[in-house]
Parts: sequence; structure tokens; C-alpha cells
Amino acid sequence: MTWRTSELAMIKFYMPLCRNMNRARDIVEMKTGGLVVWTRKDIHVVYRGCNYQWKKNFNTATIEESFPRNGGEEESISAGILMEADLNTQPINGSLFERETDRLLDGLGPRFVDWWMRKPLPVDADLLPEVVKGFRSPSRLCPPRMRSKLKDDELTYLRKLAQSLPTHFVLGRNRRLQGLAAAILKLWEKTIIAKIAVKWGVPNTNNEQMADELKSLTGGVLLLRNKFFIILYRGKDFLPAQVANVIVDREIALRKCQTNEEGARMKAIETSYMLGGPINTSRSGTLYEFQEFQIKFQKMAKGDSEIHLEAYKEKLERELRNQEYRLRILKSKIEKPARDLSKLNSAWVPSPRDADQGIMTEEERECFRKIGLKLRGSLVLGRRGVFEGVMEGLHQHWKHREVVKVITMQRVFSQVIHTATLLEAESDGILVSVDKLKEGHAIIIYRGKNYKRPLRLLKKNLLTKREALKRSLLIQRVGSLKYFANQRERVISDLKLKLVELHGSKEKHLKSDTL
Repeated sequence: MTWRTSELAMIKFYMPLCRNMNRARDIVEMKTGGLVVWTRKDIHVVYRGCNYQWKKNFNTATIEESFPRNGGEEESISAGILMEADLNTQPINGSLFERETDRLLDGLGPRFVDWWMRKPLPVDADLLPEVVKGFRSPSRLCPPRMRSKLKDDELTYLRKLAQSLPTHFVLGRNRRLQGLAAAILKLWEKTIIAKIAVKWGVPNTNNEQMADELKSLTGGVLLLRNKFFIILYRGKDFLPAQVANVIVDREIALRKCQTNEEGARMKAIETSYMLGGPINTSRSGTLYEFQEFQIKFQKMAKGDSEIHLEAYKEKLERELRNQEYRLRILKSKIEKPARDLSKLNSAWVPSPRDADQGIMTEEERECFRKIGLKLRGSLVLGRRGVFEGVMEGLHQHWKHREVVKVITMQRVFSQVIHTATLLEAESDGILVSVDKLKEGHAIIIYRGKNYKRPLRLLKKNLLTKREALKRSLLIQRVGSLKYFANQRERVISDLKLKLVELHGSKEKHLKSDTL
């Protein structure tokens, strides 16, 4: 639309394309056919060209097409995605890194043209099929004398290795990811790590749900998950499809061989019995001995798992006792400052409200509010709150002007209102307004028409400056201790829940054994 009346168009980029303006330039020139003639920070100026012709039926927003997916469902695809076919027909140019990555991603799916980082372009996982017919999680087999679980140093090494790798997939869908899982399994036959970026600007994206579903579908190890990337490791026990098929064929052939050997042995026993020879009743070398050994080994493995469960239960109980002990210590630490705080609170007695308080009209209130907001001099309340020195400062301000502006740094509005009413009651003034400022909240108080300066500015019913500071420190200490005690209680409740779940799983295991 801009090129219809002008030869130049200015485009401003926001996140995430503003981080890579070279990639933004490529996308703009590829989609519009124009030429970027000037760049400054996050702005591109695009020239339409001397041979530009305006098309009346051109849709400047998106070119949408629909096609059936998953049994008749139709989804719209933007123009940037539809250009993927033309992109694949172009010759592969660029550095060796880009060419090798393109060769690695060939055959996995359509590319994401609107990629905001450096090339090569990753695969658009949202265009992969949601459901793959006959899909199942891959079979896994760990090599002998090796554990499938990663150590800390191995996890750190793999995370550092994944930083330099290119992004393989871009995802914006939370569930129904069988097509992406199949592509990841195909990629894992060539590389050990799959790097998935989360799309920007897609509503309701949940990287935790994405990672959980991909982990359950592929059986991989989650190396990293945040709002930008999901990195999956194929695991030490990963088997490529061809190797898994070979192992299955060998197991089938082994079972056939064992069955044939057992049949030949039984025939030899029958012939020797018919001829009147001695019958060999030994089980050594027979299929029955092999099956008995397997059952015995399974029982040993089951016993090891029960030992691990008992050890885990003991660990949880020990941690529960430790957390309960720490909670008792925290509660004992809360008692003394809470007792001192109650003494200080009882020492402060609020003064009675004056019944003969002046009446203020709305016009007067608005006038005093504007005057109070324009005042340069103000009284700032610190961490001590309202004490006798604050009342002295109020009367010193009222000596020269009718309105005083008190600024408090409290963030909770209910606390600000409580402070304002307390100042109004102790000073016998009239509360005009409470306004939000850049540096805090402004409490504006009018001294009243019948104001008389008191003979004694310091009020005896309020706390002194030292007592107010002590009260503030005690409030902070009690609050922090209660916060940590609440955290301990949450940890204790989680541990108790884990123990209940462990006990229930153990009972189910015992019932299955009895059956």
C-alpha cells in the first residue's frame, strides 16, 4: 500500500527480528521483491524498484490457502511458509556450516522461512503431521557395563556442545507432536542432540508441556528447557531403526534355534527310551534350564528394585525428620522477636479522634490537593513509620503553610491508607487525598480551620525514634522467619505426599506379586 504512492517504504522491526537485521533484510527482499537501501538500528527503508507495477488484487497481509489435514481439518498457512517450495528449488549457497546443516535437515520437513536468527533455516514443526500412523516409541538397549543415566559432567559437556549447534526445529504447538517426534528420531540417527526453538508471538505456548510430550514420545533425555529452546539428547541406550530391526531379527532367530534344539533333544530321548537305553533326566544345557535362569535373574532384579525403593523411602524419611527439626528451630526463633514486638505495640496507644473536626467541601478538597501536589517541601516517611518525630515535623510544616505533603515508600495501597488515617488521627488534621507519584505515594493533610499550635510537639503516646527503628527491625525479622517457616512447611508437605505415593505403589506391587 505504501509503494502505491511512494517509491520508499520504512519498516520498523521488533522482537525477535530486531536482533538480527541482516536476516530481516533477507526476508523483506525475498517477500517483497524490493531492495533495502538504508538501515538504521531497527529500521529498514525499502525501495520498490523502477519496474514496479501495482496489483489491485494483491493482499498485503497474508496469502492464505487451505488444504485438508488429519481427516478433513483445514488450516491456513501464511505467505512466508508457502515460499518454502521455491526455497528448496534454489541452489544451496553459503558457508560449509550452512551446507552441512542443510544436508542434515533434508527430508525432515518444510523449512521455516520467517526464521529470525542466522541461517540455515530450521524445519517448521507446526507443518509436520500431528498423528503418524503406526508410530511407537523406539526400543532402547543400553550397552553392557554402562548406565543410561547421565552424570553431572556429561550433562554439562552436552549443554556446552548444544550451544554451538544450529537450531533443527521451530515449534509453536503444545501437543499432538508425533510428526515432530518421528523427525527427531530420524535426526538422531545422524546426530546425538536435537535443538528445538519455541516460536515468538504464538499465543498459549507452554514449553513445559511441549518438552514433556516430546520426552514421552521419543524417550530422550531433556538437557535444557526454557521459553526460547528445548534441547533433547537421544540417550546412551538409543538404537537406530536399522539396528533395532537387526536385534529383533536376531532374537527371533535365537528363539527358533532354541526351539529346534529342544525338539531335537526330545526326539533323541524318545528314541533312546523306545530302544530300551538309559533315560537322561539331566536339565543341563536344556531350554528349561535357560528359562529357569532367566526367571531367577528377574527375581534378583526385582529384589534389587525393592532394595532401591526401601533406600529411597529411608532417604525421604531422613529428609522429613531434618526438615521438621529445622522448622522447630525457626519457630523457636520467631517467639522472642514476636514477644518483643508485642511489647512495643502495647506501648503505643492511639490518641482519640477529635469530635470537632472541620468540614471540607469538594471544591476546597480539590484546591488543597492541587496546592499540596505543587509543594516542593515534603515530609518523607522512612522505615520507622509514624513516631513522635513525624508529628513534630508535621507541626513545623503547618507553622508556615496550611497543607503538608507526606511521601511514603510503602508499596501496598492498604498500608498507605492505614498510614494516612493514622497521621490524620494523631495530628488532628484533615486528610485531603492520597495520590500515586513516581517516588511513592503522597499523603496530603490539611491542618484545619481551628488549628492551634500545641505547646508540646512531641506526643507521649507514640514511640520514640529509637523504639520505632527497633519495631521496624523486629517486624522485618519476624516476617522473614515466617517466610522461611512457610517454605519449610511446604517442603514437609511435599515429602509426606511422596511417602504416601511410595507406600501406595509398594502395596500395588505386593498385590501384583501375590496374584
